[in-house]
This record gives sequence, structure tokens and C-alpha cells, in this order.
Amino acid sequence: MDAILTARGLDPVQAQAGLERAAASCGVAFGKRTHTYNSRRATELGKWAETKGKKEAFDAQVFHAVFVEQKNIAREEVLSEIAHRAGLDPQEALRVLKEGIFHHAVLRDWDESARCGVVAAPTFQIGPHRLVGAHPYARLAAFVEKAGCQKRDSKEPV
Repeated sequence: MDAILTARGLDPVQAQAGLERAAASCGVAFGKRTHTYNSRRATELGKWAETKGKKEAFDAQVFHAVFVEQKNIAREEVLSEIAHRAGLDPQEALRVLKEGIFHHAVLRDWDESARCGVVAAPTFQIGPHRLVGAHPYARLAAFVEKAGCQKRDSKEPV
């Protein structure tokens, strides 16, 4: 994990502290990450979960597995458990993975992200302005304002 952060020009200790502060400011549990695992298969299941109306629940369980429990989301048994906790059929999840039902869709998404220069999630982009990583609400609001978006009256219809 430290090598990945260092290669991106980040200080691992500062990065971990920043993540912990951001999580605490949102009341989100967050553990000490020591490893980064390949998320492609979890992304495939995320696309499947979306077709079942369970994308948000699945994503929340992936977040918990990675950032709280430090689980290896590249492993099928871990993904099956995550699917179950999100209210999805774990056996169907395994079938989706084995058959590669969403494999090409994910590769297309990743190719598009690479073409656009996106290297991390989340990445927010408005015109030429880009903000990478999880940030507190105040930082996101400042980013949106810096990008030239006008704050609207909360009484205006959306």
C-alpha cells in the first residue's frame, strides 16, 4: 500500500491520516489499510447489483469490507459474502463472476476512464477542474464553486 501511495507522490502516513479524518468527519468506520486489492471483479458485481436495484447496498458493503474489515475483494468467497450482506443471492453472484457477464462492460468503463485520465475513485470533474479522492463536504462545495457553478436557492425546484 505504501509503495502505491509513494509512487503517486503521496506520503503514506499523511494519506492514511487524511482518510481517517475524512471518515471521522462523516461518522464512518475506517481501519488501517495495509493492502490494496484488485477491484475489477467487485466492479463487475457492482454492475450486476445495479441491475437488481441493489447498487448502493452493494457499494456500501464493498466499502465496509475494504476500509473497515481489510478484506481481499479479489476473492470470490469474499465477494459472495458481500453480495449476501447487500441482499443479493450469493450463488448468483458467483455465477455472474464465473460467466464473466459484466466483464466486458467493466473493461469498457475502465478504458474510458483511462482515456479521460481518471486514475482513482472517486474523481469529480467539472470542465477542466478535477478533484480526486474522498473529501469532506466543505471541500466538495469549494470545488464546485471554483469550477464556476452558482449556488442555487434551496427553495428553487430542481
